Amino acid sequence: MGTESETTSSDNGTVWESEIVSLADNKAEEIVIGVDGGATSTICVCLALSSVLPDPLPVLGRSIAGGSNPNSVGEAAARETLEWVMCEALQKVGRSRSSVRAVCLALSGVNHPTDQQRVLNWLRDLFPHNVKLRVENDAVAALASGTMGKSHGCVLISGTGSISYGSTEDGREARAAGAGPILGDWGSGYGISARALTAVVRAHDGRGRKTSLTQVILCELGLESPEELIGWTYADSSWARIAALVPVVVSAAEAGDPVAENILQDAAAELAASVKAVVQRLGLCGEDGRGCFPLVLVGGVLESKRGWDVGQEVLNRVMEDFPGVIPIRPKIEPAIGAALLAWNSITASDGS
Repeated sequence: MGTESETTSSDNGTVWESEIVSLADNKAEEIVIGVDGGATSTICVCLALSSVLPDPLPVLGRSIAGGSNPNSVGEAAARETLEWVMCEALQKVGRSRSSVRAVCLALSGVNHPTDQQRVLNWLRDLFPHNVKLRVENDAVAALASGTMGKSHGCVLISGTGSISYGSTEDGREARAAGAGPILGDWGSGYGISARALTAVVRAHDGRGRKTSLTQVILCELGLESPEELIGWTYADSSWARIAALVPVVVSAAEAGDPVAENILQDAAAELAASVKAVVQRLGLCGEDGRGCFPLVLVGGVLESKRGWDVGQEVLNRVMEDFPGVIPIRPKIEPAIGAALLAWNSITASDGS
């Protein structure tokens, strides 16, 4: 591929015009593609296809681009990003589309069968007709990243946005939250940061409690007064830009600021409630509520390398009702989970 500017057109031909057609594009070199697309970033991996799943996984290459959630960046921009990141990943491993056997796109913002079909129709135009295609919400790939492609369990994602998703071995599915910031993903990075910004404004005009968030957020943004937050916020209200303030809120909570602590406690309660809703609807915990099930934790808000650990607080709350929960922090990224789903679509159809 040439420069990025040469591959950012929404015209399929422009993006793929420099596609490599390699002598390595033969049956022995078949691959699957997995894509994890969120509001902040999109990651694509190429996995070598084999009759059994080896350890370590045969990851051939990886590519990363900006956000591809159609609800946050728009459908045209999302498709442009997805096309670019797949093309670049293939370029990096010296393959063309003719070597691809299966593709799984796992995208935030794809929540309904009509959304999936729309993406599938577009994807079908990019790949040969013998390629198996799968489009899922990004939560499905996140679950697969913790269970190595198995379908039983629950996943909680909290990054820029948040969602809980679960599935059973017999194919039943359920989800909670994941409807975006306007409809109340308060446990997400966006929700935490938006509440922190609101707390600063409320403290400034006398409606709320004084908080150290005022100084740390102004310092982080290079602003001099809370009044300037209004202009900063509405100049670009993209979800990822707001959500980037989460580390500042966590730092304030670690320093003992009660307003910041309350924001994180409320976020943990919201996230735990979404997990509980999914577990109850699917009966993942068994009839007595004490059965074991995996809970996969994914996303920057749930990272455990912090003094104020939102993920652990969520687990504590979930375990109060479901002591059999088995927490999993995946060792592979969701994009590889998506590739495993693509790999499974091949082995299932082959009767493996």
